[in-house]
Amino acid sequence: MKPWHIAGVLALTLLAAPHAPAQNVAPNAIELPPWFAKTFLDFREDVADAAKQRKRVMVYFHQDGCPYCGKLVTTNFTQKSIVDKMHKGFIAIDINMWGDRETTWLDGKPRPEKALAAHLKVQFTPTVLFFDEKGNVVVRLNGYYPPHRFEAVLDYVSGRKEGQIAFAEYMKTAVKESASAELHDQPFFMKAPLDLRRKAGGKPLAVVFETPYCTGCDEMHRDGFTRKEVLAQVAKFDVARVMVGGRGDLTAPDGRKVTAADWARELKVAYTPSVVFFDDRGREVFRTEAYLRPFHLTGSFEYVASGGYKSEPSFQRFLQAKAKKIEDAGGKVDLWK
Repeated sequence: MKPWHIAGVLALTLLAAPHAPAQNVAPNAIELPPWFAKTFLDFREDVADAAKQRKRVMVYFHQDGCPYCGKLVTTNFTQKSIVDKMHKGFIAIDINMWGDRETTWLDGKPRPEKALAAHLKVQFTPTVLFFDEKGNVVVRLNGYYPPHRFEAVLDYVSGRKEGQIAFAEYMKTAVKESASAELHDQPFFMKAPLDLRRKAGGKPLAVVFETPYCTGCDEMHRDGFTRKEVLAQVAKFDVARVMVGGRGDLTAPDGRKVTAADWARELKVAYTPSVVFFDDRGREVFRTEAYLRPFHLTGSFEYVASGGYKSEPSFQRFLQAKAKKIEDAGGKVDLWK
């Protein structure tokens, strides 16, 4: 079954098909480009069909009203170089994180979209998965990647470079950014030498991974870390900043002495800024790997500090409840400002 290409929207109104029940378009739906494929969402067939065309499958998880999804669609998916590379090298398929369309995953098990998202532990939108010809995940992007970084990912996957170089290593040299050559300091950062061991009952730990020449890092410091609501949550943590690729030694939460570069590699940190959260026992409990605006940055710290991750495994549902609480109290939530 060959995919055919027609315009889609975030909550799709589908043509009648055995595996594609119709859904109503949500009021905050984001219209997808016409080159997104509509298939029966049997990913075994989709991967095989793409391989026959010398292409690879890209699966895009989204939700209604998501500003990062809107930015991916309106910014990344409108740039000619990205569109040309998508046409040439990929079959693009969308999945609504909360949708009910039936899918068949690579394990052969049927699931509605929302169950598939849970099965794949999708915590952020957008989440984008790229597959090779055998159905293996080559790259997983948890969150929004700006165009210059997203295009580098397309080059990596379409060039089949996974057998030549690790993704994190590739991104260090493939992406050229016009940004600060110096790392930004914050008064709440722990001082070197970093000892990140935890004590039961103590503060949780947030480790901010950064690099020089990182536009997202610049914005996080310029905007996110100047907001009082962000700083109020940050104060509940011990916060360490680690440079990806750094040669300095640190003591990891598990007590091991390790270099910053080796630890970042062990944690598979591939994007900067990333914030990796650890509980008071030194166990990783959550991470962000994306360009986050202040509402989401605040929410990520609050999600861990409040213990919300223990009772609500979905970060998105946690944010929805947070937004509703603010609005019920008469406040206004702007996800982008």
